[in-house]
Amino acid sequence: MRRQYAGEVGLIGHMPAPASLRVVENVGGAVLRRHKVHLLLDKLGERLAFERTGVRLFDALMAKLEAQGSWDRGPTLEELAQFRADEAHHFALLQDVLINLGADPTAVTPSADLAGVELAGIVQVVSDPRTTLPQALHAHLVAELVDSASWEQLVGLADDFGEAALAHKLREPLAQELRHRDTVTTWLKRHAALVVEGTLKYSA
Repeated sequence: MRRQYAGEVGLIGHMPAPASLRVVENVGGAVLRRHKVHLLLDKLGERLAFERTGVRLFDALMAKLEAQGSWDRGPTLEELAQFRADEAHHFALLQDVLINLGADPTAVTPSADLAGVELAGIVQVVSDPRTTLPQALHAHLVAELVDSASWEQLVGLADDFGEAALAHKLREPLAQELRHRDTVTTWLKRHAALVVEGTLKYSA
């Protein structure tokens, strides 16, 4: 049945036509050009959707930390607030990038649609009042791993597309997302080490 449905149904979403085509000036060939434009705009839209949800995830993590507390060398409210500010900054930057490329930042691209579905389970875990802060951070790490890898892909795509200025602009968010990923990993490793040594009680 899955094979049958896969052969019968259409694709998820479609790419909206950009309001202008400034971004295609560096690319030759009408058909190839259109496909390249769609790829770049789709991936920019994906990151935009992801960063929007990233703000919500850090809001939920901050609330959970305030309710449950942290651990030695674990997350602090100030660190989570800074990471949340990073996500909001990335969202605003991507909006400006899409507008400057002649695209509509409010349009939901196919990859943005997929990202929303992918993140739904993570949002559920992090927002669930029954989950502990370590459990929420474990779920959030899934988002950070995907986000950092996707920013790397986006920077490479901008380079391949010949948009050197855009690639340069995207490298700062990439560096911040890599720091988010590594910091959340460190927090979770520290929590596990404290459980092993008996300083913290493990609850799952």
